[in-house]
Amino acid sequence: MTEMIEPMGTRMDHQQLAAELVEKARAEGIDLVGPGGLLSGLTKSVLETALDAEMTEHLGYERHDPEGRNGGNSRNGRRGKTVLTEIGPVEIEVPRDRDGSFDPVIVKKGQRRLEGVSQIVLPLSARGLTTGEIGAHFAEVYGTQVSKDTVSRITESAVGEMNEWRARPLDRVYPVIFVDALVVKVRDGQVVNRPFYAVVGVTVHGERDVLGLWAGDGGEGARFWLQVFTEIKNRGVEDVCIAVCDGLKGLPEAITGAWPLARIQTCVIHLLRNSFRYCGRQDRDKIARDLKPVYTAPTVEAAGLRFDEFVEAWGKRYPAIVKLWRGAWEEFIPFLDYDVEIRKVICTTNAIESLNARYRRAVRARGHFPHEDAALKCLYLVTRSLDPTGKGRTRWVIRWKPALNALATTFEGRLTPTATN
Repeated sequence: MTEMIEPMGTRMDHQQLAAELVEKARAEGIDLVGPGGLLSGLTKSVLETALDAEMTEHLGYERHDPEGRNGGNSRNGRRGKTVLTEIGPVEIEVPRDRDGSFDPVIVKKGQRRLEGVSQIVLPLSARGLTTGEIGAHFAEVYGTQVSKDTVSRITESAVGEMNEWRARPLDRVYPVIFVDALVVKVRDGQVVNRPFYAVVGVTVHGERDVLGLWAGDGGEGARFWLQVFTEIKNRGVEDVCIAVCDGLKGLPEAITGAWPLARIQTCVIHLLRNSFRYCGRQDRDKIARDLKPVYTAPTVEAAGLRFDEFVEAWGKRYPAIVKLWRGAWEEFIPFLDYDVEIRKVICTTNAIESLNARYRRAVRARGHFPHEDAALKCLYLVTRSLDPTGKGRTRWVIRWKPALNALATTFEGRLTPTATN
């Protein structure tokens, strides 16, 4: 109880001080926000006090202290500067020294906005808002004008961060990776549909790790995929146990070229999705119900029997679904050899679908992008928003230990629970 008294008392003091300031501001007709408002004045005072403290530390003596006379360097007045904050533009006075060696931290040289503004703009951009819509948000919520150019400069600052993220070191081994595609409208002379690919790994700690984002042109083949997986390998990935993907041309060969021991697994979720394309909406639930015994069967033989039952029930009405599954059968059946805990990781949709849902929401809000770099930047900002560290790593499954034990047994000696980053 003693430990709680002081923080509570301090908080009450702060609340009382804030109430007094607000009451005084209203009595004197001072706005809370906007130019000349109460919050602007407080922000100005706090920033200038912090800058003065930095100057004192830099010079080694307090203002007007005789110790500083003839010391070689000294204070040299102030210069005006306007910085953009969450509450609007604030004009501050930055102290200067004679030899120009003072390099403040709280408001750096050349800095025109505090980081809080970027922390507002970037998440809004990740939701798919345009520069104009973000500017309107600032005007509505904070009562200040932020130009489209300012918003563009803030989002462009994320490009360098994105390039660093795309080149960052990766873990030595990933038990499972997923390759997924998203169609985005890009203006290339005219608006066209362009595929963008995300490679998502499951780490040995049960985290979802977005390994990277790549723009395609719709004609990807072995050369494209070899470039993607060679890049991932060069970033430190020595081994992949299971690669879950759809039947994209040249993809399986590129994966095994990079990691010869990797097992290629056709994505069961993609098979189900593609099955639904060929059936009426009224039959989707029944189709899903009758296909479930196939991919949850304990053995390949049992799955074959269950599929024969499905063919008997639906083959005449939906022959395209039967053809789809028969065409993918050899790539599908390795799934049935895995322990049930491994199947849960491979077949789970929550982590992948939640990522795709965020990507699609941002893309849909924008409609189309002027070029592929703009689309990549938007997708990166969505990825960045998933993880406060900016690495795009989040928890995959809550009950990870059973899956890890099953993977360690199936791929004995290949999993080492250490990470590079």
